[in-house]
Amino acid sequence: MKNNHKFKLDIWGIITLLVVVGYILFLIFPLAMVLYQAVIDKNTGEFTLAYFSKFFSEKYYSSTLFNSFKVGGLTTILSIMIGAPLAYFFTMFKIKGKKFLQILIIIASMSAPFIGAYSWILLLGRNGVITNFFKGIGIALPNIYGFIGILLVLTCQLYPLIFLYVNGALKNVDNSLIEASQSMNVQGVKLFFKVIVPLIMPTVLAGGLLVFMRAISDFGTPMLIGEGYRTFPVLIFNQFMSEVSGDDGFASAIAIVAIVVTGIIFLLQKYASNRFSFTMNALHPIEEKQLKGFKNIIVHVFSYLVVGIAILPQVYVIYTSFINTKGLLFVEGYSLNSYKQAFSRMSNTIVNTFLIPGVSLVIIVLVAVLIAYLVVRRKNTLTNSVDVLSMVPYIIPGSVMGIAFKIAFNSNTIAIGGFALMVIALVLRRIPYTIRSSVAILQQIPMSIEEASISLGASKMKTFFKVTMPMMASGIISGAILSWITLISELSTAIILYTGKTRTLTVAIYTEVLRGNYGIAAALSTILTVMTVISLLIFMKVSKGDGLSL
Repeated sequence: MKNNHKFKLDIWGIITLLVVVGYILFLIFPLAMVLYQAVIDKNTGEFTLAYFSKFFSEKYYSSTLFNSFKVGGLTTILSIMIGAPLAYFFTMFKIKGKKFLQILIIIASMSAPFIGAYSWILLLGRNGVITNFFKGIGIALPNIYGFIGILLVLTCQLYPLIFLYVNGALKNVDNSLIEASQSMNVQGVKLFFKVIVPLIMPTVLAGGLLVFMRAISDFGTPMLIGEGYRTFPVLIFNQFMSEVSGDDGFASAIAIVAIVVTGIIFLLQKYASNRFSFTMNALHPIEEKQLKGFKNIIVHVFSYLVVGIAILPQVYVIYTSFINTKGLLFVEGYSLNSYKQAFSRMSNTIVNTFLIPGVSLVIIVLVAVLIAYLVVRRKNTLTNSVDVLSMVPYIIPGSVMGIAFKIAFNSNTIAIGGFALMVIALVLRRIPYTIRSSVAILQQIPMSIEEASISLGASKMKTFFKVTMPMMASGIISGAILSWITLISELSTAIILYTGKTRTLTVAIYTEVLRGNYGIAAALSTILTVMTVISLLIFMKVSKGDGLSL
């Protein structure tokens, strides 16, 4: 059966052309402008590779790429070492409070990474609570700043992704395989490495590459606690934003290197997923067992300790938001001073955090369901191109997207700024979540239902909005809530594009931390965390599950 359709200039054909034009204008054009700036000498107007040569020949710059790979590699290894065993314990054994722990794991994975960095400064910084406690008993703890701090924050932030991937994969493992192994005396650790690991390896590889990609493109964490440890995204930001030593052409060249690197990683992830994937239906799903004695204690201690460390920073930030403040300092007692100051000084910022992502989300939902329909129901060369283009912003670091928009739309040729530019950038960055979930649900809806509606006299668009969209509702809402969570915690693109009138909570938290105004930063972080938790609970209610489908 042939799935491809010839292109027709009907209503869906017009929508296809409009979507393609949109991606050309707001994705291909900005990226092309970045490439142009990277290879054209701004003084002579001639073609040059001098900017690339400067990056790779000077260790000061090229070492940032090695630093980012080092952070990404070790974060991935640690995340797998923590996330995979945790998922195994949660699937195999009965753990008290498991549902609550799963919610905490998901919250940890969805919070903005830079909030984790700021939280660890409060705990393990030079004047941190834990630092001061151990200093009081004569023990000097390692410095949280630099490579170790970045590694700690990103591992706590990203191991939940491995947990969620592996947890999903283990639900498809047939219990008869485990019973057969146990009958051959393969148990405990041996069972995990000999039987479970080979079965979940495709998932671990796919999840590991995603963690790696997230780690090397993170901007907020190394910016806040990296200090002397320079990473790739921070270098891009500094080169583009610095008025003293910044160089647009050089920043553009670094951005192109970033696109190539993340593109290769994404292709590796796709290859790993396709090459090592296999389907397995669990006719007899794994049954949880009740452990006894020392093993039961070890499993519970490991589970609670790992989840506790990941969620500790956010809990402490919420706590500090209620500590009394005097100027920039925390003083004895508790009050709502930080919240009063936050609402009095930054009410516009809080409104923006609902308004800008809110408008973005409406556009995301509308455009995503149209793209999903084109990709599934109207397969042709153009719609396949749309499918590929829709995933490009997902793999490009946010700081690169911000730079691309700044270069393309702050010119005399095309001038878009402020609110509109922020919305367009956020829509492009976060639309892939809703597209993918909408595609997944639409593939399960028979085409015959739409054909029946059209045969009864309904137009194609009326059928889409009255019949197809309501049937896609659960997939649309799931993707929309995931898009919303990532919209409200977006920093790397927003920090480059924001103006005084379009500042959001993430940008405000970041700037307040840099100013040392930890009270207001804590209050704003708590507001953002509450928004994230409420969104996640709605997502879990809608998706009728206890985890995220990634």
